[in-house]
Parts: sequence; C-alpha cells; structure tokens
Amino acid sequence: MDLMVPLKPGGETPLYEQIYEYIKKEIRTGGLRAAVRLPSTRRLAEHLKVSRSTTQMAYDQLLAEGYIEAVPYRGYFVCETDGLLEIGRAWGDGSGAGKERLKPVRPSGITQPQVSAAPRPGSRRFQVDFSPRGIDLESFPYGVWRKISKDTLVDDNREMFLAGDRQGEPALREAIRDYLHAARGVVCETEQIVIGAGSEYLLMLLMGMLGRSHTVAMESPTYKQAYRVLAGQGVKVCPVGMDSRGMRVDALEASGADIAYVMPSHQFPTGIVMPVRRRQELLQWACRREGRFLIEDDYDSEFRYKGKPVPALQGMGREDKVIYLGTFSQSIAAAIRISYMVLPPALLELYRERAGFYASTVSRIDQNILYQFLVRGHFERHLNRMRSVYREKHDSLLAALSPLGDGFQVSGEYAGLHLLLTHREMPERELVRLAEEAGVGVYGLSSYFIGEPEKGEGSRTVILGYASLTAEEIRRGAEGLVQAWGSCGKR
Repeated sequence: MDLMVPLKPGGETPLYEQIYEYIKKEIRTGGLRAAVRLPSTRRLAEHLKVSRSTTQMAYDQLLAEGYIEAVPYRGYFVCETDGLLEIGRAWGDGSGAGKERLKPVRPSGITQPQVSAAPRPGSRRFQVDFSPRGIDLESFPYGVWRKISKDTLVDDNREMFLAGDRQGEPALREAIRDYLHAARGVVCETEQIVIGAGSEYLLMLLMGMLGRSHTVAMESPTYKQAYRVLAGQGVKVCPVGMDSRGMRVDALEASGADIAYVMPSHQFPTGIVMPVRRRQELLQWACRREGRFLIEDDYDSEFRYKGKPVPALQGMGREDKVIYLGTFSQSIAAAIRISYMVLPPALLELYRERAGFYASTVSRIDQNILYQFLVRGHFERHLNRMRSVYREKHDSLLAALSPLGDGFQVSGEYAGLHLLLTHREMPERELVRLAEEAGVGVYGLSSYFIGEPEKGEGSRTVILGYASLTAEEIRRGAEGLVQAWGSCGKR
C-alpha cells in the first residue's frame, strides 16, 4: 500500500516530521488499523519523492513511541494504541508561540551517557540488582530538557525569581488538569490542584489540613514510604488485608477507618490492578458515611502492557470523595520531584484555611521547565517512547525467566516496572539467599507488610524490578536466577 502524505516542501516543519505526524494521526483516528503493513522506507521515499533518510527518521520516531513495530524480514506494522497517551486538546494559549520542532530519535549505537543510581544506604552490591526502585535514564531527553532550561532563563527573566502562587503556577496546574483529564479521566478544575515537591510532602500537607484524629486504612503489603509519612505525622494507621482484587471492603468496614489509602492502578508491591467492581465498592464505602475519603495514589498508572487502561478512581462519578495523588518522578525522573494533589471541592475551603498559607515547595523555574515540557508535546512523546522501552524490558525478563518452569508463578506482570515471582514451596528468605550467592539482588515481599509484619513471614514471593537495567543486565541477571533456582523451579 502507498500513503498519500500531503507534504509541504519548504515549510517550517521538516519533511520527516510531516510524515511522522500524518501516520501518527492516521493510526490514532483508525485510518491505519492495528496489524496493517506499512510500505518500506524505500518505497515510501520513492512514492513521496523524498530521501530514504527522511522516511527512515519518521519511522524511527514512530517505532520509538510504540505506534509501529518492525518485524524482521517482513517490514513495518501498525501497533495497538490503546495504552498510548494522547492529549485531548492543545495546551497553551493556542497561538503556537514557542512551539519546538520534533527532534529525531537518536540512532541505534549512539547512547546517552549512563547515569548510575546511587546505592541505597547499607545495601549490598550485586552484579545485577533487580531493585524495584529506579527508572531508565538512558532514554531521558537530556537535550530537550537542557534547551527548555536555557529558554526559561533567557533575557534575564526576573519574574522566575519572584514568589509565585502558593498552590503552584496556574499555567502548570492547567496543563496538569488537561493531562489528567485526557490520560486518566480525572475530573477537576485548576483550583483543585496543589503542586508540591514529592508525594511525601503532599501527604504531610494533607494530614496537617485534615487533622490527625483520623484513622487511615492501608493495604498490607503496601508502599512503606507512605506508611512512614502517615505514621510519622501521628496519624493512626491500620493495615487492611487484600484479595486478588485489592483492598477488601469488608475488612475496611470492620477496621473503623474513615480514610482509605489505595493504589488501584497498580498496587505496590503486589502489582494488582483493581477491577472496576472493587473500585465501585470502595466508592460506596466512602459514601455511606459523612467525612469518609479515599486517597488514590495513582502509582505507575502510565505503564500498562495488557488490556485497556482503567480510568482513575477519581473520575468514576464521585470525585467529591477522592483525594488524588500523582507524580512525575516515575514517568520523567526521580530528581524532578514535582508531584500534585487533586482535592475534592468540599475540601478547598479547608485547605485555604489550614494550609493555604504555605509557600510552594517547588521553584518557579522548575515548574516552568515542566510546563514547557508538557505543552510542547515532549512529555507525550517521552511517555510513549518509555512505554515501548519498558515493554521490551518486561518481555525480555519474562522470556529469560521461562526456563524456571511452572514451579514459579508470575504475577503483577501486566503493568508497572516490576513483577513478582512466587515459588510453590521454597520460602522467600531461601530464594533471596540463593540469588545473592549468584550475585543477583532480589527483594522479599515480606518487608512490605505493615502493622502485623508476621503475616509476611510465610512469604514465598520475591520482587524483581527491571526499569533501571539494560537488556544485557536483565539477561545476565535472569540467567543467574535460573542457575540458582533452576533445580527448585522444576520440582
């Protein structure tokens, strides 16, 4: 098949970008359906009367962002796009001022300088460390971020050094609102968004605003950092058991809690994606009594590898009962330290009265850099590219672990940046020990239990994160685990 791309030679937009945008739009609107074979770069170049390098750059960008895939000896094919981000409307003032051209993806063989993650205090050093912490930094758009940073301080932009809005810059909050509505189905106004330096700070701000007389229910096992923050604030935290669908609502009701902290999009560390029915049950629990709220930590919602994304709990019709937390640390970089909280309308007056006087903990310079990154389309392209990168790592790890046989059960593998392996007999501590002897770091599920840590003592589950590892490290690490656990995996 040939593509009738309406090119404008000599225009402001490079030809390769015109081809990229046209094919991307056709895929998005259904003009090019999944599994359709595209013309080769040579054939398309001859048809459009352009150089082959032009069509190759367009295809490389589409490949990097997950819109098409290259099948050896067969050609290029359109991918499923259910999980890809698309912002519903143009950001900014509509003038197009300051729009930046799309940068071609870096050719294979040329890589960004590697950035080594700082080891955790007291952590052991492994040849390969499957830590669930960390992200891929080799694919970070350093050049784009550097240029935006320079643009922010050009012409002695003194305004950036003045005190800004206490809730966060209005332009950035509006851009976040648009992103959340388009990508997560969140329903809110700009005034409901509060920007802060990390989710921990926002949790502290929230509990300072609500008061410490509340009882917060948390899933167990859970994200320990959130537990530490809440408990450190003097808030009573009670663990609530889980089943295969997430937090058990009957146990939540029995706990006496009036606030429930949940991670429905990808529960950490179990990897459970909460189905719609359980989400509705949680909303019903919150509605049964005045003063009840759900804190939705939308952890890892950007990365999903099977099925269509489930909209945020906040946007399911009772947004007045949900306090929504999100961050750019996982999707961009941990050092960005920009998170956001969406407050229900009923809590806005309380926020202004008890916490509205706190100055923003994120500098206006950093907020403006992120704003430009969002509105110029870089975030959309980066996120789609990272979905493709993480999916490849995810698939490589599963394939490399397949020799373990059916003695292990894999779970939590359809979303996020880690997966879990459960052995049918061997205890977690033995799995960790054997892996350590092989020079491979894996992490036991038991350390994430709260309140009653003894419930994790019978764990036979270990966690494997893969985001910060290279393809070669994943292969070597998996081979080490297969060698260490092989005999017990095939019993």
